[in-house]
Amino acid sequence: MPVFFISIINFLRQNLYISPINFLTYYSKPLKLLKQNRQLAAIMFSDIVGYTALMGKDEDIAFEVLKKNREIHHPNIKKFNGRQIKEIGDGILTIFSNATDAVLCAGTILNLSKNIPELDLRIGIHLGDVIIENDDIFGDGVNIASRLQSQAKSGSICISETVYNNVSNKKGISTVFLKEELLKNVKNPIKIYEVNVETDLLDIPSDQSEKNYIGDKFSEIKSPVNADSKSIAVLPFVNMSNDPEQEYFSDGITEEILNSLTHVKSLKVTGRTSSFYFKGKNIDIREIGKQLNVNTILEGSVRKQGEKLRVTAQLINAEDGYHLWSEKYDRKMDDLFAIQDEIAFAITEELKITLLDEEKANIIKIPTENKEAYDLYLKGRFYFNKRGTGIIKSLEYFQLALEKDPELTVAFTGIADAYCILALYCIIPTQDAMPKAREFANKAINLNSSLTEAYTALAFINCFYDWDWESAKKLFQKAFIYNPNYASAYYWYGYYLTMVERKYDEAITITIKAAEELEPLVPISHHILSIMYMNAGKFEEGINASKRALELEPDSYPGYRGLALNLAGLKKYDEAIQAFQSAVTLSHRQPLPLVELAWVYSLINNQIAIQAIMDELSLRSKTEYISFTFLSCLCYYLNENDQSLEFMNKALKERECILACINTYPLSTFIKNDTRFRHIIEKLNFPE
Repeated sequence: MPVFFISIINFLRQNLYISPINFLTYYSKPLKLLKQNRQLAAIMFSDIVGYTALMGKDEDIAFEVLKKNREIHHPNIKKFNGRQIKEIGDGILTIFSNATDAVLCAGTILNLSKNIPELDLRIGIHLGDVIIENDDIFGDGVNIASRLQSQAKSGSICISETVYNNVSNKKGISTVFLKEELLKNVKNPIKIYEVNVETDLLDIPSDQSEKNYIGDKFSEIKSPVNADSKSIAVLPFVNMSNDPEQEYFSDGITEEILNSLTHVKSLKVTGRTSSFYFKGKNIDIREIGKQLNVNTILEGSVRKQGEKLRVTAQLINAEDGYHLWSEKYDRKMDDLFAIQDEIAFAITEELKITLLDEEKANIIKIPTENKEAYDLYLKGRFYFNKRGTGIIKSLEYFQLALEKDPELTVAFTGIADAYCILALYCIIPTQDAMPKAREFANKAINLNSSLTEAYTALAFINCFYDWDWESAKKLFQKAFIYNPNYASAYYWYGYYLTMVERKYDEAITITIKAAEELEPLVPISHHILSIMYMNAGKFEEGINASKRALELEPDSYPGYRGLALNLAGLKKYDEAIQAFQSAVTLSHRQPLPLVELAWVYSLINNQIAIQAIMDELSLRSKTEYISFTFLSCLCYYLNENDQSLEFMNKALKERECILACINTYPLSTFIKNDTRFRHIIEKLNFPE
């Protein structure tokens, strides 16, 4: 290979994270004319003041500052409907569909940067024409934004006159004229303004409109990048071993590859449960691609015999069913993690994805050197995903895994998740479950500070147990930063938005992302969406979401619960009773649907039916855990108000998870309406 090409390849590897294979592949192809698109956009350029000097002084600190800079840019660019085009050294180039979003995003990023040592930012914003070519942008507008950024002082935002004309009359945004200057390589002088955004305004969600306000006219602006251009579903690898008990192992490998890919922020990865919906089903790949809304699919098989391992993997174009890449690995068990890494890297190579250093590190991170511990962890995750009594069994395996490797991070998060679910569904007392969940989530974070699952568990605990609403929200936001594709974080954040902030429409939007993008074939996604609709009083939409859950799983007890709650909202009590009775039967008479059934009976004044449910749960409470909140509700429906208050005080003392829902849960509306229960609301300390 000529020395010239070797030099270029080494430069690209060190500075742009482009592999030699990609470079040679690209330059060996015939040149093609690239499609161009000219449009109006708000261009934001940001960089770190003094970064070069910091790099010379301490590389470790410099790289950490660069990482923190990305962490505050990426989620906020997304929040304000922006598109990050590229990173140029320590600078980040982004475009927005309107000037207001760009300014609000810049203000948010600048505000967050003040709390990070050594991270001093300056930002420039211009509104003008850009030329979009593939995933890059060009034109005078880009140059002007860059020059404005260089004019800004540390900790400030400079804008051009075109931006000023669009934001100067916006409440909470103030501007100061600085000067008019002829900028380098810009033909005409530019009026430069400094802009400030009030802190209160930074918490307001940006305008979701895709329109751009120019003068007195609205013009549509096309998104320069197709958000789903790089997307994948990882189907369950087939167990080809002679032993059907090895199914947990093939499932585990599938999950590990899927989890590795979720760390690649430019790749949309379908959630685990939606992918596993197709396990054992003979459905055409093209149909699977349509249902999951992805354009590539990974499938494979695993054969394990003693220490010998054969793994095959194929990456398939979901549009036409053709293979893009395939490989067979004949290795020993010791090479299992290497195989998983190689498959993940091969996918990113094939999809032409440029990996950041932190993404590479997350892919090759080995959970443990102890094969036995890893095997036990896979068994635990296998049973956890089965739910029901499987959660108890999963705990046993997670704990056995930790005995083999006391620093197995994923086992800590598995235990934390299990205890959270057990407490939420009132299977064990909250006081027994939540402290343990917190302990194991914190242990996981101490070992790996970027675990989305652990931050989501802590957010759940702060929300449903501590009733520390502010901390819960921050932890949810942190979880989204580390993995924007983790569906569970969207579920619980949706609950937070309805229970605490009462932002019903925003909660619906959040949950739709989980139900329609991340986990479209998971019944629980559509059930939770039905609950969000119910909380917003949109009962017809809630019924439709419940029906979708039941289409996916006809025996879904949560699906019947959501259906019944929304039917009751429409005062269709007979149909609601019938749906709740189905939920009771399918759940093997779990207390939750029984009490909800009693609530509907209370609406039609059927005291005999309520008493029968009360008698059953009172008897069962002698041998199993029955939530005090449930018993309080039943007593209230039976007009035993003093006994109801006594049970509710016990629920408060136990900090039962379900109390966090009392603002929106229809079963407990009496707590808000009856002054004798006012202290319960006060103790929960909901924001005004």
